[in-house]
Amino acid sequence: MSVPIITVIVCTYNRCVSLAGTLESIAQSKIPESITWNVLVVDNNSDDRTREVVEEVSRSYPGHFHYLFEARPGKSHALNAGVRESTAEILAFTDDDVIVDPNWLASLADGLRDGNWAGIAGRVERTWSCSPPFWLSLEGRYEKLGWALVSFRLNQDAGALPPNFPPVGANMAFRREVFGKHGAFRTDLGPQGAEIGASSREKAGISEDTEFGFRLTRAGEQLRYEPSAIVYHPVPVRRLTKEYFLEWWFVRGRFGTRLSPERPAICGVPRRYIRMGRMTVLLVGRSLGWVFAVSPCRRFYYKAMVWEMVGAMIEGYKQWFKAGASVRPSDESTAKVSF
Repeated sequence: MSVPIITVIVCTYNRCVSLAGTLESIAQSKIPESITWNVLVVDNNSDDRTREVVEEVSRSYPGHFHYLFEARPGKSHALNAGVRESTAEILAFTDDDVIVDPNWLASLADGLRDGNWAGIAGRVERTWSCSPPFWLSLEGRYEKLGWALVSFRLNQDAGALPPNFPPVGANMAFRREVFGKHGAFRTDLGPQGAEIGASSREKAGISEDTEFGFRLTRAGEQLRYEPSAIVYHPVPVRRLTKEYFLEWWFVRGRFGTRLSPERPAICGVPRRYIRMGRMTVLLVGRSLGWVFAVSPCRRFYYKAMVWEMVGAMIEGYKQWFKAGASVRPSDESTAKVSF
């Protein structure tokens, strides 16, 4: 088979049931004959039937589905292994628990084939199996809380992606050469080991996709938003707990600090001191909102924002006391991906 135009990379860990549905939905894609494609499933140390599921789908759709094992735990390791193994000019990424729209793959390929865009972000719609708990509102000012539940939908037509809205890992694609120019996914970010899978207590592991998107925009690369490229992402009941939301926001706070570049001092005062002072003020304000809120939704919103700020401050203090007072990406994440 000739080199595909687009390869879909699906990283997975112990989700063989949902993975089967994801792969079948991709297989049912409406793709013009001019667009050659395949799917590479990267198994990140699963101990369920993941390999058997991929082999079964591969037999049903010969030449389109391939299996790759990556022993190092961590989604970023799996993503980077998939990038190295692929040969297509366009690399698409999605999760192992989504259902893709029949036109998803063709929309991603069409959006990147002309060479005007380095990457593309598609739309991610939530699918609910139950109603949100009474303490959770995702409307109006509380919409921000929903960032802990995967979604991506901008109020705009297809076109340039705003620089403050990087693509999400459930629905994004990039031209292959951007990895050679700008490096791989940072392996100190993202879900690690069991955090990837559907454990009884889901853990938050975020930001490898966010950091990569920001890295490209800072380098001047142009990213596109394509709302016609849709995937449907479930909202697992196990994530609708206060513990999950609080942990997610705590981790987001940590990673937000970790990703903040050190900027020049102001009047001799290091920026990190100014940043820590600002976070202290915000922490006080959010804490007061949490304590005095009457509505359960409002109270939990402020509590989650407190957790985010505490995570950010703890990570800031850790950076101060580390050698060199900075956190650098691992060697693999900064190295160019060889073709």
